[in-house]
Amino acid sequence: MTPAQPRSVLLFSGKRKSGKDYVTDLLQKRLSSEMCCILRLSAPLKQQYAQDHHLDYEELLGAGQYKESYRADMIHWGEMKRQEDSGFFCRLAVKNAAQPIWIISDCRRLSDVHWFQKEFPDQCICVRVEASEKTRSQRGWSFTSGIDDAESECGLDEGVKFDWIIRNDEDDDVLEKQLQGLLSLVTHGMKLN
Repeated sequence: MTPAQPRSVLLFSGKRKSGKDYVTDLLQKRLSSEMCCILRLSAPLKQQYAQDHHLDYEELLGAGQYKESYRADMIHWGEMKRQEDSGFFCRLAVKNAAQPIWIISDCRRLSDVHWFQKEFPDQCICVRVEASEKTRSQRGWSFTSGIDDAESECGLDEGVKFDWIIRNDEDDDVLEKQLQGLLSLVTHGMKLN
């Protein structure tokens, strides 16, 4: 099935525990699920990984220790799949999308951003969610070698011009102002250049 053409595609990225899911959930609630869908590139990856390795898919979607215990191997497996076809997980993620606004909540690699920018050149807005290491640590993050220094965490640290940066360091007023600006951009159909 070919997805509908979106009006806006918000490509979100950020480090582990920066609050990407929290921010994207807030945006969807404000826009409504009829207008906006959250698409996760990791969902089709995790679904296939769970199937191939006889694991609990729902647990892999969560934020708990179950996912963390498989994270390194899942990253390696996903990289092998991407080497075969860089757009594989992107196509799976959007195949049933019907709403006019898409939020891609977990872009991690340049190949993800490039695929969306190639397929939807006039609709993409690149958004980076940032939080200090202190804030991320308070949310349960600690540096893990082989994960936090891998492409899945660092692949978009360079080489992407972010149209919008959201600071998510526990200041609700600051976050609210940033979200209102982004919502205004999206609902008025503007494209940043």
